[in-house]
Amino acid sequence: MAEVQLHPDWLARIGGEFEQPYMAQLKAFLAGERAKGKAIYPRPRDWFAALDATPPQDVRVVILGQDPYHGPGQAHGLCFSVQPGVRTPPSLVNIYKEMQADLGIPRASHGYLKHWAEQGVLLLNNCLTVEAGQAASHQGKGWERFTDAAVATIAADPAPKVFILWGSHAQRKAANVPGLGPESPHLILRAPHPSPLSAHNGFFGSKPFSQANAFLDAHGRGTIDWQLPDNPAPATA
Repeated sequence: MAEVQLHPDWLARIGGEFEQPYMAQLKAFLAGERAKGKAIYPRPRDWFAALDATPPQDVRVVILGQDPYHGPGQAHGLCFSVQPGVRTPPSLVNIYKEMQADLGIPRASHGYLKHWAEQGVLLLNNCLTVEAGQAASHQGKGWERFTDAAVATIAADPAPKVFILWGSHAQRKAANVPGLGPESPHLILRAPHPSPLSAHNGFFGSKPFSQANAFLDAHGRGTIDWQLPDNPAPATA
């Protein structure tokens, strides 16, 4: 973990997680995998990119993903997002389709979502690393506990937020988080995952983007500009 930097405001809230035994075990696991010559995505400096891009006090929307993309050059630490110049993955294509139907925003020509993160959309995966070509390969190694702490921290803050939970995996993760129960001050939007395998089961037509903006606006928290810039600056090399 010495290779990564974490935003100081997140460190102040969940920095204690790094002192827990599970994090030492996770660090040892990752070091061992790299010592075996296995490629791990994203690169270490991007493991905490979602938290670095969206400090806790700025969070207005939370979108939960599962694992980083496991193809070369794709993952850079924000769930559903890929680097500029990388082909837009199918799930993100479907997100764009729903956004166009919901808000009339033309589909972006790229899959780089940093513009959302900079406006307070926390794009957090459940696990923050994955082995190349091996989906879900780092599940159960400790990342879930760390990201649970991050989600719980956001949910505990009473400032109204929107939690967008696509798919059973994200919904299960949020189910036991204090602050996301029936009395929650937050808007919780649930829908099937945007994957081509499930998007037609209720993701299309769920209108998460307009619902999120209506809720934020009604609670004095502004709105998200969901339209992505045509020519995004690439992530730092």
